[in-house]
Order: sequence, then structure tokens, then C-alpha cells
Amino acid sequence: MTTFKTAESPYKSDNTASNMCGFTLMNNQVGVIVAEVVGKLDNVDVTPLPSMIRVDGKGRFDLIYADVDEAAGEEEGWFNAAEFEESMSTHYGRMVHLDDRTIMFANPEDAAEYLDFDLKPIR
Repeated sequence: MTTFKTAESPYKSDNTASNMCGFTLMNNQVGVIVAEVVGKLDNVDVTPLPSMIRVDGKGRFDLIYADVDEAAGEEEGWFNAAEFEESMSTHYGRMVHLDDRTIMFANPEDAAEYLDFDLKPIR
């Protein structure tokens, strides 16, 4: 009797935690500036693609709006959460918008203090 072994798929699901978070941006003027700003962070990788820019970070990273204002040569307050949401198409991980920044978290528990997420043990 012949037995066949199926090759392992490179597309199989993997439910282990990756400790990664990130977003995709439109590949336009604003998206390029945002990618340049976060690309300077040690724990962030930026991958430009023809129609989008992929941003992947390890653990936690902050997109500070004032840094984007400066990189764009715009006045303070030009870049904000609304401008970011307009340039971003999707994200993974926990995203928290504050007045001066957007914070990306790979681990939802790390964002608990911002989300009023109670981690009390169940009795």
C-alpha cells in the first residue's frame, strides 16, 4: 500500500503570539512621511509596496504627531488622529489614539491603562 505525505503549507495558520503590531498606509505624500518618521524607530520595519506602505513594529511603538508635523514642514497641529486615519487602511494589534500620538501595542494587556481594561482575577 502506498502512503502519501502532504507537504506542510506555507500558508497554514499559526495561533502563537507574534509580539508584533502595525498598520498599512496609502503610498502617497502623507503615507511616505509617516513611514519615514516611524521607520527611524529601532523596533519598526517599513516595507514600501506599489500601492501601500506596510509598517510592522515589535512590542509597542508611538507615532508622535509633532514629529510628522516637523517632517512634513507643516505647522504644529497639522497632523492628528483624523489625518492618520485617513492615510491608514488597516492595522493589527491594539491601537490607542491620544491627543499628541497614536500608540500601537502588540499585547492588548499592555494597553490596559489606556483602555480602562480591568485585569482583575476571576474568583
